[in-house]
Formats: sequence, C-alpha cells, structure tokens
Amino acid sequence: MAVIVKYVVERNGVERMTFTSKKEADAYDKMLDVAEALEGMLDKVDVPLSEQQVESLALEMAKYKDDFISVLKGSKPTVEKEPKKTTKKADVEDDKVTAIKQA
Repeated sequence: MAVIVKYVVERNGVERMTFTSKKEADAYDKMLDVAEALEGMLDKVDVPLSEQQVESLALEMAKYKDDFISVLKGSKPTVEKEPKKTTKKADVEDDKVTAIKQA
C-alpha cells in the first residue's frame, strides 16, 4: 500500500483545491488571499458588478498579479507570442485533400 500526502486548500469550510506539493498549495492559498483582498477593493468601485463578477474578476486579477503590478508601475503589458507553426510535408498534403461529403 502506498502512502500519498495531499495538501488541501480550504476556504470558509469549502475545499477549494488539492495539491501533492506544499509549495503549490501555499502559492494557491496566497493567490486566494490576494483575490479576497481585491474583492474588498472592487466592492468600493463605482461600477455595477454582481457578487459573482467581483469574485471572478478578483480571482483572475490575482492569477495575473505580476502582470497587473508591472502595468500599474508603468510598464507595457507582456504579450505572449504564439508558437511558430512549422509546415510539415503531411500538413501540405492535407491541404490538397478534399473532404468527402456524406449523404
């Protein structure tokens, strides 16, 4: 029998996520702390948002906090580059094939 250690992140009595590493669990817990703080800030803004929208927005902002921080400091946002598509012989041949219509 194997022994498996699991780290469970829980908020307000609700299990949010389970991890196999303490480092990942701590990082997720910290992200939830940031999201909770952001929710408090977003409740004060003069924009009509539902409770669900505030929660979702705060969570997304917390996920990308480093990007938000750099933008707020005046840096330009980092744009992820799409991976280059390589043209393979099979891809070229697939372009020459016409799909058969089924009746």
